[in-house]
Amino acid sequence: MRIRRIAILIDGGFFIKRLSKLVPPHQCNSAAAVANSARMLCKRHVQRLTGKRFNTDQSRWLDHVYRLFYYDAHPFDEIAHHPISNLQIQFAKTPEAIFRNELFAELRKARKFALRLGKVTREDGWHIKDSQVTKKLLRTREWISVLDAAVVQARTGRAAPALTTTQADQLAKIADAWRNLTVDDVRLGLRQKGVDMRIGLDISTLTLKKQVDTIILVTGDSDFVPAAKLARREGIEFILDPLWQSVKDDLHEHVDGVISAFKQPTAAGPAEEPDEAPPAAAH
Repeated sequence: MRIRRIAILIDGGFFIKRLSKLVPPHQCNSAAAVANSARMLCKRHVQRLTGKRFNTDQSRWLDHVYRLFYYDAHPFDEIAHHPISNLQIQFAKTPEAIFRNELFAELRKARKFALRLGKVTREDGWHIKDSQVTKKLLRTREWISVLDAAVVQARTGRAAPALTTTQADQLAKIADAWRNLTVDDVRLGLRQKGVDMRIGLDISTLTLKKQVDTIILVTGDSDFVPAAKLARREGIEFILDPLWQSVKDDLHEHVDGVISAFKQPTAAGPAEEPDEAPPAAAH
């Protein structure tokens, strides 16, 4: 039997975002479940490439694997004050940070998985998440003259111009937009650094050192086109798994296949994904 040399590279942030659309909740609702789903994805790809089921010995599929790389970033662990609640937030103790650290611990224990972790840095201050809410709040600028008149009235006792019913309704909507702003509507400006660079460097190293004959990249990001082109020029089979997300034409052009290991979700929702299910067809 031919032993393949396969490397699977998983963009962790992308994988976690897409996973809940592809598998039932119990396969993505904990760090252990997500780690197992990552392993399941890798096994499906190896099964497809080798044509083997590996039912009798569950670890034999790893004989064809050089390494399984998982890329993400260390959670942001600084302290900041929320501008609405004015409470101190210890980001290292948030559910997101705890989940990420638990997931990394699970993957470190998994055979042939290698973690490649960048970092999350604070780029700037707080931002409103929803663009529609931002648009409503920016409309306050249209009412500066009305607010100025109210200030003059308060200071001098001079009567301000009366508002029409329409103006009053619009002003009330703007006031409601500010009043209804919640702690969940704003986020701190954080940026992930070093992850894409690590993916690109690993693709180049695997290629130029001839450590593998097949690279499978799990991502939807077209920034990796130059790395994919390098791998293919050097004779490496380069396969993309976008987890059923649409892919830009330039990324389609520079890979040897676009194949998703999980079943395609339907209108009814994600499909049940038993560990020994057959690999999904190419698309």
